[in-house]
Amino acid sequence: MVWGVLGVFAALRLVVSEVFGHDGGRVTAAALALTPYVALAAALWALALLVRRRWWRGGVSVVLALLLAAPLVPRVVPDTQPAVTGPEVRVAALNLYFGKANPQAVVDLVRTHRVDVLSLLELDGPARTALREAGLRSLLPYEIAYPAGAGVGSAILSRYPIEELEATGPSTFSQPSARVMLPDSTPVDVVAVHPVPPVTDADGWRSDLAALPSPGSGDVVRVLAGDFNATLDHAALRALLETGYVDAAEQRGAALTPTWPRRRIGPPVPIDHVLVADEAAVLHFDAPVVEGSDHRAVVAHLRLPE
Repeated sequence: MVWGVLGVFAALRLVVSEVFGHDGGRVTAAALALTPYVALAAALWALALLVRRRWWRGGVSVVLALLLAAPLVPRVVPDTQPAVTGPEVRVAALNLYFGKANPQAVVDLVRTHRVDVLSLLELDGPARTALREAGLRSLLPYEIAYPAGAGVGSAILSRYPIEELEATGPSTFSQPSARVMLPDSTPVDVVAVHPVPPVTDADGWRSDLAALPSPGSGDVVRVLAGDFNATLDHAALRALLETGYVDAAEQRGAALTPTWPRRRIGPPVPIDHVLVADEAAVLHFDAPVVEGSDHRAVVAHLRLPE
C-alpha cells in the first residue's frame, strides 16, 4: 500500500509535473507542494524495508526516494552569483492574513531589514490605515495600493519614488506593478504577486501565474515578490522561472524554508517568493516571522547590474 502510494506520487511529480509540465487539478496541485515530505517518507520507508530485509521493495523505495530528493538538492546549495557592481535594493513581501498582521511588527520588519520596496498582500482598508498610523508611511512614503476585503487587496510601498505600471495581465486578485527609481536613477520594476490558490481554482491559479510578466530585456531589472501559492515543485512556477528569473531563496540555499501556514494546521511549505531577473545577484535572503500573519515574510537583498 505505502509502496504503491509512493509510486503514484513519484509518477505525478516526475512525469506529469516535470516532463509534461502540468500540475493537475486542485488535489494534485496541493499534493505536489508536499514533495519534500513525501521524499522524506520514502527514505524512511525504504530504511524500514531494508532493516526487515525486504530487499526488492526496499531497493525500489530507495530509488523512488532518490528520484524525489534529487530536485530538492539545488534548493539547499547556494549558487554562485553574477559579478555585478550596480546598486543594491532590498525587496520584501508579506501576506497580511486578511489584514490581521500586527502593524508595528510590519514596521519593525521594514526597519530591521532596511527594506526599500515592500509588496503587501491581503491588504484591506483598515489594515492600510493601521499601518500608516504605526509609522510605515514615514519609512516607505511612496505607495501604489488597491486595498480590498476578502484577501484580494495588494500594494507596493517604496522608499524611493515610484511610477505605476501595467505589467501584468488580468488576474483574480490585485497584482499591482511599479517602476522604482533608485537614488542613482537606476530603475527596477516590481510586481506584487498573489494568484488565486490552486485549491480554490486550479485553472485560475495557472492563468494568474501565466499572466505575470517575463524578466524582459534592456536596462530595467524586474522583480516579482509575493505569495505565489506555489512551490518549486509546481510546473507553473518552474515555467515562470524558465523565462529568465531566479528564486532568491534557492540562490542562497534556503528554498526549503517554509513560509506558510504559521497559524493553521498543515505541513508548512514555501509558497512565498522573491523572483528576480537572472542577471542580478542575490546577496542575502531571509524569511522572518511577522506577528499576526499566517505567512512568514520573504526578504531579498539584491545587487543589480550597472
